[in-house]
Formats: sequence, C-alpha cells, structure tokens
Amino acid sequence: MGRVPGVPVKVLPGWAAIGLTVVGGVGSAAQSLANAEMGERTGHPIIGALVNNTGGMALVLLGLLALPSMRTGLGVVFRTRLPWWTYLGGLCGAFFIVAATYIVPVLGVAVYTIAQVAGSSAGGLVVDRTRLAPAGRMGLTGPRMAGAALGVGAVALAQFGRPVGDLAVGLVLLGVACGVVIAVQGALNGRVSAVGNPAAATAVNFAVSSVGMVAVAAVVGVLARLGSTDWPAQWYLYIGGPLGVAITVAVLLGIRSVGLLRTGLALVAGQLGGALLLDLRPGGPGASVAVLVGAVMTLLAVIVSGRATRIAPAAP
Repeated sequence: MGRVPGVPVKVLPGWAAIGLTVVGGVGSAAQSLANAEMGERTGHPIIGALVNNTGGMALVLLGLLALPSMRTGLGVVFRTRLPWWTYLGGLCGAFFIVAATYIVPVLGVAVYTIAQVAGSSAGGLVVDRTRLAPAGRMGLTGPRMAGAALGVGAVALAQFGRPVGDLAVGLVLLGVACGVVIAVQGALNGRVSAVGNPAAATAVNFAVSSVGMVAVAAVVGVLARLGSTDWPAQWYLYIGGPLGVAITVAVLLGIRSVGLLRTGLALVAGQLGGALLLDLRPGGPGASVAVLVGAVMTLLAVIVSGRATRIAPAAP
C-alpha cells in the first residue's frame, strides 16, 4: 500500500514506540476498571461499554474541529478508496468489549486474560506474516515465538492465586478469539493509519465501533432504559472513552514501528503494571508480587521477540 503525499506519518524509534505502548497499557488498565465500575453502578455492563464509546467519539469530534491533520488524513483515506473491510477495525473492538462483558463473569479475570493474551500473541504472529501487517512482513523466528510464549506465561503467572471461574471450554475459546480479533483490529487500523495518519485511523475506528455498540445496546434493550438510569457523579467513571482514544493512537504508532506482536506484548506489560498500581490505591487489594514479576517478564518478552527481527516492505 503506497504512501500518499502530504500526509506524513512519523515512524517512532522502537524504544519510543514500546515505551508509549506500555503507557497506553497502563491507561488500558484504568479504562477497564472505570468501564466495569460504570456498568456495575448503572446496572448493566453494556452501559459501561456504551459510555466508553460515547466519550471516545465526543473526543474524536472535538479533534475534527481542532486538528487540521485529522481532517486532512480522513480526506486522504476516503479519496484513496481502500477496500471496504479495511474500515472494520472498530467492529473488532466492539466485539471484544461485548464478549468480555459476558465471558469474565463466568471464567473470571484470570482465565479470560490468559486466553485473550494467547489469542493476541498467536494472532500477532500470524498477522505479522501476512500482507495485512502495516509494518511489513515479519519472519516467524525463534525469538518471536519464544517472546509470544513468554508473554502468555507472564500473564499466567500474574494471575496466580486469583479466583478461577467455571472452566467452560466454549467461553475459553471465545476468549482466545477475542485476542485474535484485537490483533486483526490493530492491523486494519494500522492500514488506515498508513494511508492517512493515526488521528484519522482513530476517528474511523471510533465511528465504526460506536455504530456497532449502539446496535448491540438496542438489541439487548439498554437504549430504552438510558433515560431512567441513575448516573453516578464520580468523574473518573467517564474517562474510559478519552483513554480509549489515547490507547488507540499509542497502539497505532507502536504497530507502525515494531509490528503487532511486540506492540501487543508491550501493551500487556503496561496493563499488568497499571493493574499493580491500581491495586495499591486506597481500598484496593494491595500489591501483588506475582503481577510485578509478570509485568517484568512481559517486558522481557518484548525484548526477546525483537531480537534479529527482519522487516520486509509493507504490501503495496
């Protein structure tokens, strides 16, 4: 896929892209906590997801007004006439959010997280080998496979001692599918970003995911009860959407620089580190040595997976 003149996209150095993605992972941990509590306070998990997308879309609309680069990027994206399926990354995100609201209560956070990371690691390895990879094809090398395995092991260790729900094989496989879907989402959004820019790709992602979330909310009957919902007053419960925008941009920049697998592992490292920090908050469960070791192991997985990585030119 060729570049379009007039829409420069800076490719960050690998260390900067990984660092930014780790910070995005910390934000992802906070986002998950805010969305979950919003769903609990309002009486339905889909409401938390809907608030998340609404906040993100509001920030994107402000971006359209304030950022000429976003408007320019979107114009280039639509003039380029990418294949229709390239724009569906947002639906992958909506699927992930909705599936998680039904899987976690049965499997528990521990098994779901391990299944999801296994899926995203495998998906990242496969997508990085295809023409879909925005950073170009990356070889299926020993270090990359070892890094993926180490990442799954790190998450499994981080969940040590946490409650495990009923082990429903179908839901475990759905959790793995969620991880694969997230890898595909990153690739699709990355293709849009490569033609336009990360701001334009973020706008497309949230526009599509918002349509998907509204459709889901209508099907499950949530839209009809929004008017009678007792909305909580705590401001931090409404930050999921803005955090989602920042995370999406960080992931897009990471994918462009170091590929899907390493970006996904860096995101997980940040999520584990963020979970550790959130556990230390007043009223939290306290620090966990297992989570700390898991976060360090995941960062090690990022380093291992990057050894002797060769990047082929991106697909035209």
